[in-house]
Amino acid sequence: MPARAKVSGNITDERPIRVIIAKPGLDGHDRGAKVVARALRDAGMEVIYLGLRQTPESIVDAAIEEDADVIGLSLLSGAHMSLIPRVLKLLKSKKVRGVSVVAGGIIPDEDAARLRKLGVRGIFGPGTTLEAIIQQVRSASPRHAS
Repeated sequence: MPARAKVSGNITDERPIRVIIAKPGLDGHDRGAKVVARALRDAGMEVIYLGLRQTPESIVDAAIEEDADVIGLSLLSGAHMSLIPRVLKLLKSKKVRGVSVVAGGIIPDEDAARLRKLGVRGIFGPGTTLEAIIQQVRSASPRHAS
């Protein structure tokens, strides 16, 4: 399956932002991910919810197949410093361009700073408003019109 490439700045089609929402690892709590998925959908985005217990490989493969603009990862298990960098590494190794990664869940501030340095475009902790998440996902998307 070929990796997709987008031309920076000039997106000619009018399709909505496409977002993959996934729960990587063994975390079994997905209510927050479902609430965010619905809010993004209600904001006009196309949302593909992959569900629980996804591997980084399955998430990246789905992002390629679904032509996603943003991958949203939800983690409550404490495995964010191994799973999120793995997703980023797979995107790079598969030469996937034009896909941003955001994450939500229980992520300590010091880990959030490290993840941002690795390229995560948004990190949402408990109490983040849905409007803030929607705006950040729009901003993270390469389809965002500035």
